[in-house]
Amino acid sequence: MYRQVIDTAAEKMQKTTAVLQSDLRSIRAGRANPQLLERVVVDYYGVQTPLTQMGNITAPEPRMLVISVWDQKALPLVEKAIIKSDLGLNPSNDGKIIRLVIPELNEERRKELTKVVRKTVEEAKVAIRSIRRDAMDQFKKLEKNGDITEDDRTKAEKKMQDKTDEAIKGIDSIGAQKEKEIMEV
Repeated sequence: MYRQVIDTAAEKMQKTTAVLQSDLRSIRAGRANPQLLERVVVDYYGVQTPLTQMGNITAPEPRMLVISVWDQKALPLVEKAIIKSDLGLNPSNDGKIIRLVIPELNEERRKELTKVVRKTVEEAKVAIRSIRRDAMDQFKKLEKNGDITEDDRTKAEKKMQDKTDEAIKGIDSIGAQKEKEIMEV
């Protein structure tokens, strides 16, 4: 009975970790990476459309992204969306494609980005702890309803704590790796 609760919680923890990895991918580390633009949304004729669905994004050089939009009339809209995003990039539009030169990160910006990483990692940890708390509440309800014994509840809580510790350790590792990547010169 309680194994289902643990399995469900573990699955939610894995999803939280996957979301964290996705969020951290969009934080730039000084290299051109098409995933930087995953979160950019363009107001395309009144519809909020992800930039990744409007054209091809390539990285022909280590410090440059090239966006070729399928609808040439949308170039100014894409340019405006990139400027409005919090990426701090200045697009150059030649009428056919948009080029984004990724500037070298200075020390101050690197420290700012590591703070953003730490904040994102902490939010993921809070989400993991929330999942654990929900599972612990379910164990108490199962015991109260007579579905499991006190020993089973104790055993389930220990297993849940082990899963939580494992997930938080993984999240810390992901965060440390991203911070190292950002601080690399």
